[in-house]
Amino acid sequence: MDIDKMKALSYEELRATYKGFLHSQSISKLTINTAYTDTFYLWRKGSKDLFWDTVTAMDFEDSAKNELIKALTENSTGNVKSLVNSYLSHLRKFRLFLVSDGTAQPFTPMQDKVDNPSKPRKKRLDVEVPAPSIEQVDFYLEKWDGLENYHLQEDALHKLFFELCPKNTDIVDILLKASTLNDFYSTNIFSIYPVAKHIYNLDIDARLNAGDVTLVGDVQYVTIGDTLKNFYSFASKYCSHHNPLEYPIYDSYVDEVLRYFRNNDEFSDFQDGDLKEYVKFKSILNDFRTFYGLDQYNLKQIDQYVWQLGKDYFPKNYGKKSSILKISKS
Repeated sequence: MDIDKMKALSYEELRATYKGFLHSQSISKLTINTAYTDTFYLWRKGSKDLFWDTVTAMDFEDSAKNELIKALTENSTGNVKSLVNSYLSHLRKFRLFLVSDGTAQPFTPMQDKVDNPSKPRKKRLDVEVPAPSIEQVDFYLEKWDGLENYHLQEDALHKLFFELCPKNTDIVDILLKASTLNDFYSTNIFSIYPVAKHIYNLDIDARLNAGDVTLVGDVQYVTIGDTLKNFYSFASKYCSHHNPLEYPIYDSYVDEVLRYFRNNDEFSDFQDGDLKEYVKFKSILNDFRTFYGLDQYNLKQIDQYVWQLGKDYFPKNYGKKSSILKISKS
């Protein structure tokens, strides 16, 4: 590829050309969209010359890392170490593009070792998720506002929980709220009355208002017939819709994202099972927020961001087998 011709292109022309190259690779659409933006971070935050000097440097690894650290330190409140790795990975892909004829073989995880064979690297994961940052959170919060079905569903639940049935002293009110949650979130609770009766007997209003995180553990276990059921995700949702700033929602998508970034960036050393214990789960989510410099967002906003991220990068197979498994874990 003629690098001088590439250097003569404008910012938008180069991005469009590179995007075409990415589409020829075995890369997911989401990764392409991320690379289309993040590859050119040094150009946006610095200059065209800085970008080109960096990607063509003889000592690319050291030069790129130093320039990214400098730019991220000045422009981002996220975790610089984590962000550097993400942006550096995108620049490596771009260098592959520069030495190709535009139709190179698909990029593989081994390419990092080709670029820097002497440097040992962590085992790469099958999915490459964008590093958490203010830009990423803002992107997903804006996306959430544009999802009419989710937005209106949340508005309906807010009206139900805060205006029509704010208390839990009437079994009818509880039954209405539990049934609506079960339907909206498809939590697959086939006998909702015992759940509502269980919540009624717990007398939860004072604990909800106080943000007592141990309450979720009390709500989640319900005896139906002769069987003790564990409705963990439902319990977190029920509490969250009464007090969203104190009760983040546990969901399998959130679980996937937290485990991914634990493995990738070591933001926490929790065990997988800790996510199924609500007190620990909330603590882990707070650690996630702090580690990546996202303290300006409340837990409800972090909820919305992480859930959408998981839905995008860890989609589920809704075949018959997975449906049966989902029912047993409601």
